[in-house]
Amino acid sequence: MNNDLSKKKFLEAGKIVGVHGIKGELKILPMCDSPEILASFDTLYIGKNYSPVNILHSRVQKNIVIAKLQGYDSPEAAEKLRNCVLFLNRDDLVLDDGVFFIQDLIGLTVKDADSGLVYGVLDDVLQTGANDVYSIKDDNGKSTLIPAIPDVVKLTDIDGGFMLISPLEGLFDNEN
Repeated sequence: MNNDLSKKKFLEAGKIVGVHGIKGELKILPMCDSPEILASFDTLYIGKNYSPVNILHSRVQKNIVIAKLQGYDSPEAAEKLRNCVLFLNRDDLVLDDGVFFIQDLIGLTVKDADSGLVYGVLDDVLQTGANDVYSIKDDNGKSTLIPAIPDVVKLTDIDGGFMLISPLEGLFDNEN
């Protein structure tokens, strides 16, 4: 059973993919819903010890965040951070009702909302633009994709470790 203690405190937010300009600014590829979310943080965390780094300023340029981190004032210093992953503290982000961190969804047991039949475990979230698509893997290793829409997903209980769905007709009927 999941509980708040099993949730990771630090979530992957972006990966440093390069240096921008001569003042040590960094190019960060977002690993969250949008570059604007990543650019909104004043503090991010880096490394296995999640050392805090202050963001002096940041901006979105196409789908990349250009950010200036305190203490990295030259291209040479910034270059040392290439390929490092930046993390955000879960407590620094407030989610709207019905919005979840992807990593909290992965591993949920997916059940039929009416019968309680277990379809499998949510093993991936595909972000398609229109709506997310959940990959449900059954005990035989077969994956089924379901749209993450209110007509299908009836209840998501992160703390309880399960999701209740009413699948579209025929979705799980094909036994191969």
